[in-house]
Amino acid sequence: MSEPVRQTDRKREAILQAAIHEFRLNGFDATSMDKIAATAVVSKRTVYNHFPSKDDLFAAILLKLWQSAVSQDDFRYQADKNLREQLETFLGNKMRLMSDTNFIDLVRVAVAATIHTPDRARDMVERMSKREEGIVAWIRAAQADGKLKAGDPYFMGDMLQGQLKSLAFWPQVAMGQPMLEEPQQKVLIELTAGMFLGYYGVA
Repeated sequence: MSEPVRQTDRKREAILQAAIHEFRLNGFDATSMDKIAATAVVSKRTVYNHFPSKDDLFAAILLKLWQSAVSQDDFRYQADKNLREQLETFLGNKMRLMSDTNFIDLVRVAVAATIHTPDRARDMVERMSKREEGIVAWIRAAQADGKLKAGDPYFMGDMLQGQLKSLAFWPQVAMGQPMLEEPQQKVLIELTAGMFLGYYGVA
């Protein structure tokens, strides 16, 4: 039997949904915690009890969208499984996130909110980078197993994901280009995994 949802959890979810609506509608700077509280039908104090600042709330939204697309906890190195197959699974999950229109809209809001505030931009990047640690742990494990060459796993992870983002994320965020069709996504995932293993893989 599943446990009942606590009142505090329901309020937190209501705040997140209200914030998603307001950020998408009005942008980051024009959205106030007062407006979010009103839309969520909770007190402003309740909002601040859950999220100390608007930046914390926005970061929580991005994390929520990330987790809805793929659970990093489920991505683990499997020594008995084909390396390319594992990579393509990871990249497929990333592609699903990057094809989420809600996520794209909120990234646009984040970019607009950070252009003129470098400190906020650095903070957002640091928060988001914590969500990329699953692939870093995977690379380390593959290196320890002798399946990948030595190298900085953070750099290698950035290279891997950068290939995907350069064609299936940033053009859509910055220039409003259409999402890739499923066959295009499949080809890009296969090429990205192949190029990565072609350089870093151990024969």
